[in-house]
Amino acid sequence: MNEQHYAQLRDILQVYLPEDVSVNDISLESHFTQELNINSAHLVDVILDVEDQFDIRLENEDMEQMQTVQDALNIINNKLTSQ
Repeated sequence: MNEQHYAQLRDILQVYLPEDVSVNDISLESHFTQELNINSAHLVDVILDVEDQFDIRLENEDMEQMQTVQDALNIINNKLTSQ
């Protein structure tokens, strides 16, 4: 796992966490909507921020597969290595 990417993703997610969820609750296994309580509107913002932060383009199938923090990191790493 790339620690820098994980830290960058945590920073992005922190902005969208509801008050009852702490950034310390974020783990690799964390599910965006079920465990971190990020609503679907904010999930779109997370996707856009990830694209900007990592200078990648996420397709619809990427977004559908991005359920957990680990999923997101896998997709980010795959996109970065295929550039």
